[in-house]
Amino acid sequence: MSNIVPAKSTVIARRESRYSGRALARIDSRTELGLAEIESQAELQAGRVMAVTYVGKRAMHEVAMLSQLEGQLAALVPMATSRLQAIGDMVALGAADVVADTVRRVRR
Repeated sequence: MSNIVPAKSTVIARRESRYSGRALARIDSRTELGLAEIESQAELQAGRVMAVTYVGKRAMHEVAMLSQLEGQLAALVPMATSRLQAIGDMVALGAADVVADTVRRVRR
């Protein structure tokens, strides 16, 4: 006897083809949504990095300018050196605290 394989009806084949097409469309849709969510999270993270970096750079610049002024004033009035250092240290610590607070706020 020959190897006869029964053929599926064309109605069943079309139904399976439609089902497969819809299943593939759902997969594509979920993939696109997942990628959009990942890209959105990446943008948020990049914005957080930019915010923290901006505040940190500004703080470093201002502390450097403060230190320069402290040195200049100490050269003009040597007796005020310890007081100038104390004020400079308080301001630098305040700037560091602002940077740390920015990091905490941005991470939320």
